[in-house]
Amino acid sequence: MIKVTKVNKVFNQGKINETVALKDISFEVKDGELAILKGPSGSGKSTILSIIAALLKPTSGDVEVDGKKIAKLPDNFASLYRRENIGFIFQKFNLIPTLSVFENVILPLIPSNLSKQEIEQKAKQSMEKFSIYHKKDDLAKNLSGGEQQRVAIARALVNNPKIILADEPTANLDAKLSSSFLEFVKELHSEKKTILIATHDPIFFGLDFVSSEIEIIKGVMK
Repeated sequence: MIKVTKVNKVFNQGKINETVALKDISFEVKDGELAILKGPSGSGKSTILSIIAALLKPTSGDVEVDGKKIAKLPDNFASLYRRENIGFIFQKFNLIPTLSVFENVILPLIPSNLSKQEIEQKAKQSMEKFSIYHKKDDLAKNLSGGEQQRVAIARALVNNPKIILADEPTANLDAKLSSSFLEFVKELHSEKKTILIATHDPIFFGLDFVSSEIEIIKGVMK
């Protein structure tokens, strides 16, 4: 499902502040697998996820998702690719604080050709699945950390994506909420979703349902 081949990413290339974020990164995640991208903060994990999500373009190398090369997609096609394939759970949730839970969850559906009724139904199903529907009219800024996380997950999955990318999803959570997120991951894995989690949280390491652990140190695979 995901194939990363000799990907390099250089920021500010040719300038005095040039930074090599990734160097010759290659790995595969098969359809339905759960993989862990591990390494310390600043090692390049978030950059890899952003490239797979077509939020960033690699300086060189190839990325294939579901058999399609996405590394050099123009921005308009990159947006369509994300909408149709990717559910992204951001480290800091990236909710719009002045919008309601419902309004945050439907954001990925707005560019679609779905009717208002279809959008509302999909949002309801996603919110109910992650036990946040009872807060649908509350503003995101008034939610607890665990509630914000459930909204972020509901938003990421509202369009039933093939692939789920999670960037340090437990970084802002306590031990209890981290364990709760792990249960969400188990459920998604049982549904045969392809999942890639970037993390340095040991709660994810050594789990029997994890297909592979990919370690990145300072932009290089260990």
